[in-house]
Amino acid sequence: MAIIKTTNRSITGTILPANLGSGTASSSTVLYGDSTFKTEPAFDDNKLVNDISTLALHQATNNNSAKYNLTNSNVDVYQDSSAIANLVNVTRDTTGEYISSVSDSVPTGTQLYLKSNSATNNSTTISDSSGNNVPVSFQGNAKNIVDGNSDIIGTSAYWIDNGSDRVEVSTSNFNTRANFGTGAFTLAGYFFFNSVSAYRPLITFGGWGTNVDYNGWSFIHENTNKLHFYTRQGGSVLSSVKSDALSLAGDTWYHLAVTRDGSGNIKFWKNGTLAGTHTGQSGNIYGFDDRNLQLGRNGDNSITYAGRFDNIVINKGYDLYTSNFTPPTTYYTASSSATGNYQSTAQTANASVNKISGVVTYTNASGTNTLNTDIVLQVSANNGSNWSNATLTAAGTFSTGVLQAVTNDISVTAGTQLKYKIFFANQASGSKVARINGVSLSY
Repeated sequence: MAIIKTTNRSITGTILPANLGSGTASSSTVLYGDSTFKTEPAFDDNKLVNDISTLALHQATNNNSAKYNLTNSNVDVYQDSSAIANLVNVTRDTTGEYISSVSDSVPTGTQLYLKSNSATNNSTTISDSSGNNVPVSFQGNAKNIVDGNSDIIGTSAYWIDNGSDRVEVSTSNFNTRANFGTGAFTLAGYFFFNSVSAYRPLITFGGWGTNVDYNGWSFIHENTNKLHFYTRQGGSVLSSVKSDALSLAGDTWYHLAVTRDGSGNIKFWKNGTLAGTHTGQSGNIYGFDDRNLQLGRNGDNSITYAGRFDNIVINKGYDLYTSNFTPPTTYYTASSSATGNYQSTAQTANASVNKISGVVTYTNASGTNTLNTDIVLQVSANNGSNWSNATLTAAGTFSTGVLQAVTNDISVTAGTQLKYKIFFANQASGSKVARINGVSLSY
């Protein structure tokens, strides 16, 4: 029995002996709730390090920083080339801000690109050159033609002569690509009218007619010598805007385009010169669910273009022309390397480093790239004298479609000059294309 005195009262009772458990306390052991002394496991900070690296990648991107250096961390997101030491069969895309071994000069966001470059008159071969491999076909008597009027670019042009002639892409292959939503877009190409005295459908995806089911959009030339962009949805006209009056003539090549920017401004262009602007056009623009995309014919198949056309671009997400421009005089060209690599400039660490963690963000522009096979990461701490292979592990997808891969504690030859190298493999335009959006190293 013990009596404990306090200021005002006494507490009586039995004091139980303290149970300090079994074992011996030391600087490396702690007393657990089960009354035993145990060694505290080392804290695994890999997930925290990767989270910090990912956050740094986002911060660098949001702040538009080409190279973003933190204490014990380095982030590259390719807004410029300052982070790159050398490129071998790869290029940095200045618009999309990524690096890929498939270099495509077709503008970023292009959904369909048609170029008639046939050496054979009356050829019926046609294909999509956007890198998306969209199935496209001649219908009726449409074909490539080689004659004195077809050399605006290359050696030939597409030819249509009324009736059922047209170039066609099935909606099952193109509907999502032609749904512009509220975003920017561009429709452009070279056109050669046999006559300008009638309506001439240029590029249509439904959208023409009075019936409720004529949903979609149409880019047409009117008999009043104006360009017209027209959209319908649910039986209602969403927008109907026209260019300024144009001076067009038959048997003459013109570069014609319509664009919408991110602020909802629709603009018309003739031979690179602005030909009318309409503000407040930010409504949804959808493709048609049942009718095919057609060049040279309207949505209800009642009117056909008569003439030639070439170098057709349908772009989703970008207004390619923001001021007067010189129309292209050559086709867009693409180059593809199955393999390639690039390495970063060196980042100086505060002290010697023998382990590195990393985060890579990338997109599958085409196909599905396999980590550690199609995309390989190597790191070095001694300025590239020795490289160590990393094992990348998928770590989720951002809402923008950008994928994340991480690697933890790669053992490297000790040093203070940290670099990374990315290798590509099995790359091919239209089938497998990886784009590296950013790399972050932590050490």
